[in-house]
Amino acid sequence: MFDLIIRNANVITMDHRRPRARDVAIFGGRIAAIDADIPASAKAGHVIDARGETLLPGFHDAHNHMGWFGLSLDEVDLSGAAGLDDLYGRIERVVHDTPADGWVIGSGYDQNVLGSHPHRSVLDKIADGRLVWLKHRSGHMCVVNTPVLERLGLTHPDATDPAGGIIGRDVDGRPNGLLEEQAQNLVQALTLPYPVERLVHAIGAASDVYVAEGLTSVTEAGVGGGWIGKSPIEARAYHEAVLKNRLRVRTQLMVTSDVLHDLDHADRDVVDFGLDLGIATGFGDDRLALGAMKIFMDGSLVGHTAAMCSPYEHDTANVGYLQDDEHRLRTLISRAHRAGWQVAAHAIGDRAIDLTLDAFAQAQAAYPRLDARHRIEHCAVLSPGQLTRMARLGVIPVPQPQFVREFGDQMRLALGENRAAWAYRQRSFREAGIVVPGSSDRPVVQGAPLLGIQAMAERVTETGARFPGAEQIDVMEALRSYTVHSAYAGFNEDSRGSIAVGKLADLVQLAADPTVVDTSEIGVIPVSRTLIGGEVVFDATEAALADTLIASAS
Repeated sequence: MFDLIIRNANVITMDHRRPRARDVAIFGGRIAAIDADIPASAKAGHVIDARGETLLPGFHDAHNHMGWFGLSLDEVDLSGAAGLDDLYGRIERVVHDTPADGWVIGSGYDQNVLGSHPHRSVLDKIADGRLVWLKHRSGHMCVVNTPVLERLGLTHPDATDPAGGIIGRDVDGRPNGLLEEQAQNLVQALTLPYPVERLVHAIGAASDVYVAEGLTSVTEAGVGGGWIGKSPIEARAYHEAVLKNRLRVRTQLMVTSDVLHDLDHADRDVVDFGLDLGIATGFGDDRLALGAMKIFMDGSLVGHTAAMCSPYEHDTANVGYLQDDEHRLRTLISRAHRAGWQVAAHAIGDRAIDLTLDAFAQAQAAYPRLDARHRIEHCAVLSPGQLTRMARLGVIPVPQPQFVREFGDQMRLALGENRAAWAYRQRSFREAGIVVPGSSDRPVVQGAPLLGIQAMAERVTETGARFPGAEQIDVMEALRSYTVHSAYAGFNEDSRGSIAVGKLADLVQLAADPTVVDTSEIGVIPVSRTLIGGEVVFDATEAALADTLIASAS
């Protein structure tokens, strides 16, 4: 007697021992039997006829920002603004619905598309005294208006840049409203922490979107502190979301380095640095667990703040910058490594990647650990020598394929043709024997995994141009990135990532086979069902019926 049997499916298992199957039986939230191992007389509480549709392991996004994305759903969407006039118009339309002392918050603008960053003086005229905070799509910078600058004490030319950040200025030296990298913490101090209740709402709104896209598990890339965190008790919000059944996908939380601290310990203990009670990577369960320690080494490629060995192509005085003192960054990585943490270092420029690899190598030499699986998040501009070194150290890169699809032309201009071939590699990693997980960095770009899989296979930019370097991979390998490889990157390969007996029954049913359709159609394949632990958490037919009923009622 099984809980559920799915029959007549085109099953792509991602398990080399049995690559394809037709029927899958589930008991107790796990895969119990496949094909001939399901007795002919078997019964089940429920049976799903897949009608020949494709069944895959549930998709995993190895680097996303669920809280940030969920919050952005309630903010002014600036992502499609065609120019500054369009952006200013979007802000103006919501101003009069905002209290006179309230905040107008927008997200997703891109100065490369707009021609320049928004300016505080124009926002002042539009907002009529209200506080305005506009977030860049990269998350690495923002623009605020004069009332916000006044609250921060940043209206004079002698305002001092904070460590790891820059305050933008007009030609007369006065702050123009732009805040880069760590300077964003200044404005966040006026709004954070968010209440747990608001974060639970954001997490729920985000996960509703995720299950409709076939995602069954994600890694949340930074909670608790720094400019990426939303609350010092952010993990509590995720726990509350589990209790209220609003966190619908399995989630692993990266903890920012800002919240790790010295710990009292016995002389013989090595756990002298981390979170209270000594909890570290792996603490939790299949629904919610702690992942890596997240540390920011540098900034953004499209924002030209990523730390480079050589200047940007058309910005020859700029090589970007690190987020902190080199010695401090190395020390944080070494201490976290010694205390048992997996380390996830945000490093985009080749200079930041060099520093990260040095720190990983030094930490491992001083405190040897088997299978640490340290990661470089984004790992964008990687020289040939660095590639060889990564493979030797066993470091996992976490690039975002959709970056090429949404702003590849911008990256090409920033780097020049030769260095662009080093950016956001895929095939080179695989040829070097390096595991490459699939991820989006949502909401920086669209996060649907099928779009990411298509981007990995096509490797074309927003204008349809082929991005430099022959780094595209075949569709099956892209599917592996979003399943087994992402599971491996989070130490979860024993429980998820493939359809095999004993693994969690996290599955996605697609209306078409991604390995058969034209690659240009992968991103629009409908998701028919998503199952987590053998339970249907999204059904396209039921969702369509609900939408129809809502439309009729309105």
